[in-house]
Parts: sequence; structure tokens; C-alpha cells
Amino acid sequence: MQYILIADDNPDITDILSAYVKKEGYEPVVAKDGLEAERLYESHKPSAVLLDVMMPLKDGYEVCKSIRKKSSVPIMLITARGEDYDKIMGLDIGADDYIVKPFSPSEVMARLRAVLRRFVATEVSENPDTILRVNNMTVNLEEYSFSIGDKKIPLTKKEIETMWTLASNPNKVFTRDNLLDSLWGYDYYGDSRTVDSHIKRLRAKIDTIEHPAWGIKTIWGVGYKFEINDNDV
Repeated sequence: MQYILIADDNPDITDILSAYVKKEGYEPVVAKDGLEAERLYESHKPSAVLLDVMMPLKDGYEVCKSIRKKSSVPIMLITARGEDYDKIMGLDIGADDYIVKPFSPSEVMARLRAVLRRFVATEVSENPDTILRVNNMTVNLEEYSFSIGDKKIPLTKKEIETMWTLASNPNKVFTRDNLLDSLWGYDYYGDSRTVDSHIKRLRAKIDTIEHPAWGIKTIWGVGYKFEINDNDV
């Protein structure tokens, strides 16, 4: 049996989402607060998590961070807060998508299917080609880890996927729309500011260690590319 964890303190929302989840062939598991969400995640190991942000005892952001420390399971944040900052914060801490109330249950299911497809497509435990090395940088998709030299740098799941996408295509320019589509999927209704903020936070982390042989370069008016400096390789 495959489970979908639905965490929300509003029973009307959990009831309707549960009904739609069952139509998708999954068994819903419902939590009324953040602590119960963490407990049910551990006991059921769901295929995906639908997570309200404003919950009693522990909010959705904290639950998302807690789950993301130990799993790359798809997480969708659901909230009444629709400000760009809130969306970007949710994505930066590891959520795969973000949907704002009031919402259409059909839209939630469409986006859930999309994140599940991407998760299956990037599931790499059976794939030997999961480690990318460029000069002193290593991206490991099996462990979802990132290091420069012998120093591991804690990146979110999305940040690691960003580094893999860029670094596995050196000197290829990705537009902001390319990155939105590749990393968040065609069903993500975001804009280019999400990408810019995401890259800014990623750079701040990797720039704590010198890496003169490579870097993420901004192509003004277009997007970004992973640039290799041949003189330093």
C-alpha cells in the first residue's frame, strides 16, 4: 500500500483531499498538527506529503525541514499565504511545490502527479551514474550531498538538483524558464524571481569555499550557466 500524508488542521480540507487521493489509488494518512505529521511520516513512509504551513504545535516549514533532513520524498506545501517570500522560503527549505488556498482539488492532484513523476524520474538508487565531479566539486545524487574538496556543504534537495543540472551541462546557458521547467516542472506556476532568489541563496552557500576553476555565471537578460575556467582546471 502506498500512502499520501495529508497534514492540515482543517478537517474540511483533509476530507476532500483524502477523497481525491483515494481516486489516485493511494491511501491517505491524515495529521491534524505538525508533531502528528512527523510521527505519521515515520510510521508510514508515504510516497508524498501534502503539508499545510499554518498548523498547531509545529508549522509546516519546520516539518518540511525535518523530513527533508532524512528523505527526498516529494513535499507540497499548502497555505493561505501567497506572498512571493513565503513561496520562495518554502522551496528553499526543500519543498517541491507550493499551492495557495483556496485551491482546486483537481489542480492539487495534477501537481501531485507532476512531482511524483519527477521524483520517479530522478530516483537514482539503481543508477550507477549518480556522482558528478568537476575539479574540486562533487555532487552525489545517491546521497543528495554536495562537497567542495573535503568540505561538505549542506544544500537543500532543490539546490543539489540545480548544481547537477548546471554542472552536467558545462557552459550551456539555461534560461530562467528552462530552470523552472527542469527543476520545478511544467506544472509549477512560478516566475523568474523564484529562480533568481534560488540561485542567490545557492551561490551564498558555495562561495564560502574558493572554487576558481568553476562557478555559476549570470548571463544578463537570459539566465545562468555553469562556467569552467580552463586555466584553473
